[in-house]
Amino acid sequence: MTPEPRILAIDNGTQSVRALLFDLRGNIVAKCQVPLQAYFSTHPGWAEHEPEDYWQAVCRACQGLWSQEGVDRSAVRAVAVTTQRGTVVNLDRDGKPLRPAITWLDQRRTRVVPPIGAFWRTAFKLARVNKTIDFFRGEAEINWIRAHQPDVWDATDKFLLLSGYLNWRLCGRFVDSSGSQVAYLPFDYKRHTWASKRDWKWQALAVEPRMLPALQPPGTELGVIDSGAAQQTGIPAGTPLFAAAADKACEVLGAGCLEPHVGCLSYGTTATINTTSRRYVEVTPFVPPYPSAVPGAYSTEVQVFRGYWMVNWFKEQFGHHEQLQALSGDLAPEQLFDQLAESVPPGSMGLMLQPYWTPGIRVPGREAKGAIIGFGDVHTRAHVYRAILEGLAYALREGKERIEQRSGVRITELRVSGGGSQSDAAMQLTADIFGLPTVRPHVYETSGLGAAIDAAVGLGLHPDFASAVGAMTRTGRVFEPIEGNRAIYDRLYKGVYRKMYRQLQPLYREIAEITGYPNQY
Repeated sequence: MTPEPRILAIDNGTQSVRALLFDLRGNIVAKCQVPLQAYFSTHPGWAEHEPEDYWQAVCRACQGLWSQEGVDRSAVRAVAVTTQRGTVVNLDRDGKPLRPAITWLDQRRTRVVPPIGAFWRTAFKLARVNKTIDFFRGEAEINWIRAHQPDVWDATDKFLLLSGYLNWRLCGRFVDSSGSQVAYLPFDYKRHTWASKRDWKWQALAVEPRMLPALQPPGTELGVIDSGAAQQTGIPAGTPLFAAAADKACEVLGAGCLEPHVGCLSYGTTATINTTSRRYVEVTPFVPPYPSAVPGAYSTEVQVFRGYWMVNWFKEQFGHHEQLQALSGDLAPEQLFDQLAESVPPGSMGLMLQPYWTPGIRVPGREAKGAIIGFGDVHTRAHVYRAILEGLAYALREGKERIEQRSGVRITELRVSGGGSQSDAAMQLTADIFGLPTVRPHVYETSGLGAAIDAAVGLGLHPDFASAVGAMTRTGRVFEPIEGNRAIYDRLYKGVYRKMYRQLQPLYREIAEITGYPNQY
């Protein structure tokens, strides 16, 4: 008998690599997760990771699947890769890494940047985006490398995102998905290809066309698993490798959000709200929508950069009691943190948090910082924990309203993915703050599922994306808004939260001027 087809999705996140086998109904048949050290830092603000370590984690995760009972590797019909965004790798002519990967968490900047011609300088000044363009040039990793490590830049034959690096290790070709190109690269976000020769990005970035991989849209074949990768991963040689997309885009697809009226919240290391649109819509002027995991579509996005990293920050700094209790009582620590949040009434007794632990590009501005206001002698760490969850939801509600204003489409449904979606307390307060039914997808691994959908459609196992989403995604538990909570949150959001940034912005600028923080690394 021919075994039922399986799709292998490789999801290389910030905290771990996961190898996931899906069936054609979107069920996880097998899973192996290999933890990662998120990064190492040899200088304040740097965040790096050895590329070979990523690859070895992929190999261990895949090999861990084949040792599980009932897993038949001959059933694997296709492979797809999804990864964290914005992590870059320099390779020499032999395909060897020249330096550690610079991850998306890295905060280094450079003042030594390539010059931009007079025409573009004038155009940007008239459009009042010259500071945004200067920020873009200063943040670009390739500009920092050329300025501070010229020997590495001179030796660089290929400059790849992590997705392109893993695809190369798997199939032996320098090729990547257009859906994965979210970084400081000369990418045309409207046409989903490399920018034309006259585009300003080629002047602003110290990257040459020869350094970049070929691009293919999501759902197309990139190559096949070569013999070397097969030996290291255990994936059968010759298995087709398909283009997927970056992790957030795959989460949106895996959560079943194909229409612009369905908002997808990602409660991951970076918290986001996304919608899928066939129209090119800049939610923040001059900041493009990212490519979707569906070819020809756009993912409109507003992000809170540190997002649910803040939850982990709280657990590490203030959650020792729950973690020790979980160890001694054989309980999941997440269950105890949910109890902590639920011990506090909606609104955290007036404690309000603005979650700008790391600022944005234009909204909020570079001066933005985090803030907690409303402290009184009644407040405990439980109030702070709930205020973090509420502050993230407030920020994403603000993002929802910006998407609606720019797109002209009301968001009427919410789906939530990412680690935070496993918290019932977070799901309920999200429903209450947004005033909308909030749905948890049927599987937690929505980014891996989105990649599997791309491969299933590419291989023709489902005829199109609508059919694949209908067959492979479905809703789990629905959290309905509680009217009394909704009313409290609505008043706090409109009367307090919406005013916090505007009121605190001058103070943030004063803090930066006095202390010099954040430093420019």
